[in-house]
Amino acid sequence: MRDTYRGLKVARIILENLSKKFAKIEAVRNVSLEVEDGELLVLVGPSGCGKSTTLRMIAGLEEPSSGKIYIGDRSVSGLAPKDRDIAMVFQEYALYPHMTVYKNLAFGLKMRGFPKDEIDRRVKEAAGILGITELLDRKPRELSGGQRQRVALGRTIVRKPAAFLFDEPLSNLDAKLRVQMRAELSKLHHSLKSTIVYVTHDQVEAMTMGTKIVIMKDGEIQQVGRPMEIYKRPLNMFVAGFIGSPSMNFFPARIVSANSEILIETESFRVPVPREMHHQYQNLSGREVIFGIRPEDIHSSDFMKELGEEAPVNGIVEVIEPLGPEILLDIRCGESSFVARVDPRVETELGQEIKLIFNMEKMHVFEANSPHRRIGD
Repeated sequence: MRDTYRGLKVARIILENLSKKFAKIEAVRNVSLEVEDGELLVLVGPSGCGKSTTLRMIAGLEEPSSGKIYIGDRSVSGLAPKDRDIAMVFQEYALYPHMTVYKNLAFGLKMRGFPKDEIDRRVKEAAGILGITELLDRKPRELSGGQRQRVALGRTIVRKPAAFLFDEPLSNLDAKLRVQMRAELSKLHHSLKSTIVYVTHDQVEAMTMGTKIVIMKDGEIQQVGRPMEIYKRPLNMFVAGFIGSPSMNFFPARIVSANSEILIETESFRVPVPREMHHQYQNLSGREVIFGIRPEDIHSSDFMKELGEEAPVNGIVEVIEPLGPEILLDIRCGESSFVARVDPRVETELGQEIKLIFNMEKMHVFEANSPHRRIGD
């Protein structure tokens, strides 16, 4: 454990074979994970994947069915939450409505017997970090949602714990405020260099905030890595579909060889595999696979001529969503449908045919059968 900002302790967190059962339901299954000191690790996944249960076990709010938890250099298994040297922020602010912001920040320290001058120093220090100094005399009802969330954060910062645990803290905020608070939390982490475990179901939050992200499904870890590593090289089809918005397009397909070429063949189109990638698939001719391509890697042939005109995919425009810097198109191609994120200069109409080019250097191929593991580099 090391000290950073004025005595704020920073500790790594280690989970060893952690499991949790509720009656016949196994909510978390054999999770092993290491959160480095000063890391902002995000647990992300759909509802019911086990991310919040994992966080609650770290906090001591749930007892593991098996496995061990270490914070810093000590095992905390069996310790009460107050003895784990952690601070937790929930999606509900839980501020005392009859107290001022100052008293809300000071209350926990007062209960722990800190001297008055130390409480005052810590409260003003935390308020300065969070930009709420001018709010110290106000009560919660006089604050906006974002200001209340800052006060909830301040209440944890004054304690200077070894680690912070966040359980979907932005889910009650509107979309614009969520974006603002994401940025503020990232800046706060950079400033404090604190260890943070952050739970969210929002993959955009995970991608933009985490120094490392953990994708969970059905109580198990699917992949751990840096955001762009996971985005570029998802280990399976679930991760590929979960990370990225809009989601990756998937097509049942077959790998075929023809005239010294390797092609991805679907019911509706054929597209060539780049020659520099042939070595990855040359022994898989005839194999059934799932072909994946992200919407942002599908382009109108009018604006991406450098990708060439080899095997364009022709489709019918079914939905047009202009978003300013880009346009989302829902395309029907034979029996297949997919989403393309195209240049905002593309001019098209509903029902019109459009010629599209897939950037096959960015393609993804997965096994046809569960768990749909990635094939190739």
